[in-house]
Amino acid sequence: MNLLKPALLGLLSIFIFENLSAQMFKDPTNWTLEAKKIRGNEYNIFFHISIDTPWHVYSLKPGGDGSLITPSFTFNNNKDIKLIGKIRQEGKIITQEDTVVGTYYYIESKATYIQKAIIYNDTKIKGTYSYQTCNRHSICLSPKEVPYSIEIKDVKGSTAIGIAGRADTSHEIAEAINTPDRSVKVNGVVTTNNKLDNGDEKTKGETKSLLWLFLAALGGGILAVLTPCVYSMIPITVSFFTKRSKTRAEGIKHAIQYSLSIIIVFTVFGVLISVFFGANALNTLSTNWIANLFFFAVFVIFGISFLGVFEISLPSSWTNKTDSKAGLSSFGGIFFMALTLVIVSFSCTGPIVGPLLVLAGKGGIVGPTLGMFGFSVGLALPFALFAIFPGMLNKMASSGGWLNQVKVVLGFVELMLALKFLSNADLAMGWRLLDREIFIAIWVVLALMLGFYLMGKFKLSHDDVSPKNLYGQEYVSIVKLFLSIVCFSFAVYLVPGMWGAPLNAVSAFVPPLGTQDFILNASKNETSPSENNINIPDKMSMIPLHYVNELKIYEPQVVKNLGLITYYDYNEALLASKKLKKPIMLDFTGINCVNCRKMESQVWSKPEVTKRLKENFIVASLYCDMNRIELPRGEQYFSKDLNSQVTTLGNKNADLQASKFESNSQPYYFYIDAEGNKLADKGYSYDPDVDKFVKHLDNVLATYQETHK
Repeated sequence: MNLLKPALLGLLSIFIFENLSAQMFKDPTNWTLEAKKIRGNEYNIFFHISIDTPWHVYSLKPGGDGSLITPSFTFNNNKDIKLIGKIRQEGKIITQEDTVVGTYYYIESKATYIQKAIIYNDTKIKGTYSYQTCNRHSICLSPKEVPYSIEIKDVKGSTAIGIAGRADTSHEIAEAINTPDRSVKVNGVVTTNNKLDNGDEKTKGETKSLLWLFLAALGGGILAVLTPCVYSMIPITVSFFTKRSKTRAEGIKHAIQYSLSIIIVFTVFGVLISVFFGANALNTLSTNWIANLFFFAVFVIFGISFLGVFEISLPSSWTNKTDSKAGLSSFGGIFFMALTLVIVSFSCTGPIVGPLLVLAGKGGIVGPTLGMFGFSVGLALPFALFAIFPGMLNKMASSGGWLNQVKVVLGFVELMLALKFLSNADLAMGWRLLDREIFIAIWVVLALMLGFYLMGKFKLSHDDVSPKNLYGQEYVSIVKLFLSIVCFSFAVYLVPGMWGAPLNAVSAFVPPLGTQDFILNASKNETSPSENNINIPDKMSMIPLHYVNELKIYEPQVVKNLGLITYYDYNEALLASKKLKKPIMLDFTGINCVNCRKMESQVWSKPEVTKRLKENFIVASLYCDMNRIELPRGEQYFSKDLNSQVTTLGNKNADLQASKFESNSQPYYFYIDAEGNKLADKGYSYDPDVDKFVKHLDNVLATYQETHK
């Protein structure tokens, strides 16, 4: 018996050990899969996992030594499904230190994995998901691979909007259906948007814009006088009128008629552009990628021509026909002489008139007419002055080599401006060929080359010999010295932009900061919602979902560096406002809108403005020229306000601005609450007065707080 007892104990120990070593652990996970419509044919595919204690799965970025197995998801090929971006996870990430593996990250309790997709027809989503679970005792179960199938039956059904909360797994799906009266249905409550009465503000903004356009055109006309084609004509033309006139008064009369003829020719040209191309055709043309590529090619050709590679001239028959009519003694003869000047000077005035027309196109019918009027006044002014005061002709510098240098300077400027048109096309199509740092680098090189040229460090084929001083040495004139200082200073100013400096002075011309791949100290200013830089004081952020991947490259500095969160979808902004109880600032903007960039860099980025936008408002940037994103067929419609079919996101935003807010210019800011009710009688157009904008925001916020107690 004494021997039997130890034997029984030994057998029992072996039995217990065998059972422990061969214990079968039950799978500690429970998976649920679903697909929810965001809007149209955009869907979010959800993989929800709940995990029993004390088990966990590793984060998608697990850290460690590379041996940790993370959840993975595959999708079978399906022509009706297009995946958008990468899968992302939601769940509380826990950090763990280990002497062998190192620092690693895992998720306990629950997690959600979300894949965005475009689904074109009712179908089945099939694939597999795989995972491995481990517990706190370093026991890991064998990896599992599970096939799945999700059936989609509501591709043509009602639209829904997905809203994701931060750092948790709650997902709020709410309807946002455009009803016939253009009201919006949110969470079953139909709300309407009243039209804002912004007539006074709009008129004020347009008046300011047209005044600026006239002054810019006037400056362009004066600049055109310095080109060789026009400058060399001044003494010849004025002397001709003085000699053919019997009295000085008659000579002045003829010269004034000549100047008026120049103004008439260019102004009529502007009117014809308005008639044949329509009120907004040039504005549309200025944002079209094909048109911008054409302008880019034209500017490069003119720039190379100004550098002396070849000469651009119109057919001589045009000049001969008009010149033959100039011999008439009547006003008709004077008019044809002015027309001859316009035609002969085309090779020099064309590069100035071209961008002016693009700029003038933003003024509707009045824009091209006023622009050409201002340009012609600046061009004709010297002829009238020299005719009235002929003694000034003797003080004019004789035409010669310095005019060639003027052409070279204009050539470099043309090449710099050409990049802006290439950038417009690049941004419109999302090619990413001319990102911000590349654009700035080319501008730096061109500015340096122009500075060295003005200093006489190199010459081009048509340059004269540089002047020499009393000692036989070549020297640089004071004018060129100061111009070269400007060029070198401009180049030095641009250099920090290569590492993400805002460059507010030229922010309207360079591509947005969102296109820059490297920004110094970017790690301190991530724009994704975090505990340090989100709009919401209680750190519960509504993460923007719609169009983020497509539009984030257009983000300005205040978003990219300063942490402002912006929405790109009107309905999503309404839902965010409803949940966060904040007013909405609708920012009607454009990819290639110069004044929009000025407002963002010169006003939005000011600390007092940034603070208000981040803490007190939901900001929705609605791009009215984003025509690269097509709407699903079921959401396309005909707009009476645009008199065209709405097929793209840009069309939809432009129609929203026109139909609900009676405005069609950008930038324009309107303020509403979650029900679409207006919070200000007037919108706010382009006005870089920071104090005025701050006061405007405070008034809107006060109205919201008073009406939403």
